[in-house]
Amino acid sequence: MKRFISGILLVFTGLCSQAQKNTVTLSGIVKDTSGQAALAFVNVTLHKASDSTFISGTITAEEGRFSIADIAPGNYLLKFSCLGYHTKWQPLLAGQLSNFLSVGNISLQRSQVSINEVVVTGKVDEVSEKMDKKTFSPAANISQAGGSALDAMKNLPGVTAGQDGKVLLRGSDKVMILIDGKQTALTGMGGQSGLDNIPASAIAKIEIINNPSAKYDANGNAGIINIIYKKEKKEGFNGKVGLATGLGALWEKRENLPDIRPQYRATPKFNPSLSLNYRKNKVNFFFQGDNLYTQTLNKNEFTEKWYDHGEPVIQQVKRNRTTNIITGKTGIDWQPDDKNLFTISGLFSSEKILDRGDQPFFNADLSERQRLWQFLEDELKTTVTFSAGWQHQFKQPGRVLQMNLNYTFHREDEKYFFTNIMPAYTGLDSFKLLSDEHVADLTADYIHPLRFGRFEGGVKFRRRYIPTNMQFKPGLHSPLDTTAGGWANYGEIIPALYGMFVFENKDFEIEAGMRVEYVDLKYEVNPQHNTYRSNGYHYIQPFPNIRLAYRLNEQNKLTMFYNRRVDRPNEVDIRIFPKYDDAEIIKVGNPELRPQFTNTFELGYKTNWHSGYLYPALYHKRMDATISRIGTTVGNSNLIYNVFQNAGKSYQSGLEITLSQKLSRWASLQLNMNGYKNIIEGFTVLNRYPEPTRYTAPREEAFSGNIKLNSMFQLPSKIELQLTIIYLAPDIVPQGKIYSRFSIDMGAKKIIGRNEFFVNATDIANTLRIKRDVTGNGFTYTSTDYQETQVFRIGYNYKF
Repeated sequence: MKRFISGILLVFTGLCSQAQKNTVTLSGIVKDTSGQAALAFVNVTLHKASDSTFISGTITAEEGRFSIADIAPGNYLLKFSCLGYHTKWQPLLAGQLSNFLSVGNISLQRSQVSINEVVVTGKVDEVSEKMDKKTFSPAANISQAGGSALDAMKNLPGVTAGQDGKVLLRGSDKVMILIDGKQTALTGMGGQSGLDNIPASAIAKIEIINNPSAKYDANGNAGIINIIYKKEKKEGFNGKVGLATGLGALWEKRENLPDIRPQYRATPKFNPSLSLNYRKNKVNFFFQGDNLYTQTLNKNEFTEKWYDHGEPVIQQVKRNRTTNIITGKTGIDWQPDDKNLFTISGLFSSEKILDRGDQPFFNADLSERQRLWQFLEDELKTTVTFSAGWQHQFKQPGRVLQMNLNYTFHREDEKYFFTNIMPAYTGLDSFKLLSDEHVADLTADYIHPLRFGRFEGGVKFRRRYIPTNMQFKPGLHSPLDTTAGGWANYGEIIPALYGMFVFENKDFEIEAGMRVEYVDLKYEVNPQHNTYRSNGYHYIQPFPNIRLAYRLNEQNKLTMFYNRRVDRPNEVDIRIFPKYDDAEIIKVGNPELRPQFTNTFELGYKTNWHSGYLYPALYHKRMDATISRIGTTVGNSNLIYNVFQNAGKSYQSGLEITLSQKLSRWASLQLNMNGYKNIIEGFTVLNRYPEPTRYTAPREEAFSGNIKLNSMFQLPSKIELQLTIIYLAPDIVPQGKIYSRFSIDMGAKKIIGRNEFFVNATDIANTLRIKRDVTGNGFTYTSTDYQETQVFRIGYNYKF
């Protein structure tokens, strides 16, 4: 691996070519030196530094202000000339960091020439010039078209799919998900959830931010994924209509244990979508609507458990899921003048889930069924968001004030019905959970261009309130812990402020920021709960970030990052109610859980050439109060209680390499490799539910990683073909390890005028399965999940 990496670096470091850049806007004010009076009608022209070739020009207004738009990065000369004043030439550097250039005040006099340097933002390929984020379009991910946002992310470089509908960045699921740059209850406030609720057809692009600046909330040690919804800005009426359909689970990976209901087979998928946009004069109206209907073999896990106190147990957890998700986002942009922009938008999502589960328990040779646990989960999730924003552009281009108000309501209405079939009796049990989440955010951000960069600052205030209520209805010889129900209320207040300074000259870039957050969390628990009492925490903490970059030349750049981040427990992580979707592995929250703090160090290098780029990055993370689930047993019971705990210190050190190369006119590839070492120090925790049980773990460490190869081919007749190969190496999980995984995805697309046709298949070899070994106090188990991963889809889109 070391030789391979060294070879790649040596081969491609010397390759040079100017990469594509974005254009920027230059501004300033011209004044008289002696009286500092503004000078109108001054000629301002832009020339190439190499040969003084004229590029563009303008004249100053009455206030002496000028601006020149659409400037490409590079070295230039600015010329200022006016009758009665000495002509001034000024060197100008267009850099990489700011969308707007401000040269400040320019003084014209007969003998003095001042030299200023200014900066500009640029972007090349998927990896930004700052190397802090990668940007991808789901439209280019043909092999996952027609699925959800979770599906669309599985093939992106640096992203892997974990369990429970989560994505991992560099092996960690501590990822903050944003929608259009904002947190919403739809995808989790600080953590991640509900990515399978968002159709990929609604997404314009996905940003992966491994090293967020102080502008962002401090959540997520692994980084941020920003989902940007489609929003066309073309003049007039336009839009897009699409339909995708497919089938999954065409073959059984493993047949059921005896005497349970069949697995879902040939599961249908259906996703119609509609995007509309109307722009005229000062108004822009937009709408995006989707309906995502799927049947899925959501879980099919076979487990062998061994207990110190008894015989081994063979079991299966099969979950047939039917999901229907309706999502709509609409809004309006109003620009009354060239200085002000008002935006109002709303999002509605309704997700209906029906889970039909079977969990049989057998002895070692399957000759005796000890128990059959069947359940029906009937859940409705409703999300409504409202956003209002105002943006004011000052007379100086790039000087901007933004204010936003965001409100989210999320209801979780969940009902479980259980049938507990024992040799001597059958019991009928149920429970109902109702949880309402209210979140209000008020933010203000200000950007001020400087001579050599910019200053940025802002404030934010959040109020979050989540009342929950769990009601148990026990049946005959009920196994449910009915005394662990009742009500619990989660309340959170977070005021925060940040400041950030950006500087750039010809060779160096500096970005330094500081965010300070105060958190006051209260968790009120009903006094009748059998284990937990009201709890909470508060803190005020700084979260700095630093980015230092050295530009070796136009094609090569070295960047160093440092940031400090936090992962606060989500409400579901501290929720006091036991969950029974597995009859003998009970998940319970922990209101004594505290935040996990992470310090991250990274060194990145990027080299560009005319047909691709190479980006290797070394990183190291140090986590304190690591959050993970810990399983324990009580006495001679077969029940395993999985409770969230702060498991002490942990570390992750790794190397990520992304190589993108256009091989020919018809073929290109992107290779992403991530190798890392995980270390979890020894720790001791106390699981209080259902009664105090202490667990001590030794130090664990493992080297893991993943490889992802994306190949794109331009075939005759304008057919695009994509092939994706993914390999995930073994890794450690809390109290055990997870085995390697492997899959192949493929897709094809053809565009005929405004018509687009696609076909794809995920996990075409049907090889993807999740196998784990877990060891606790008094038990060991091995599980393999043969859930549905193979799906075939076809689709059609029409633009108008």
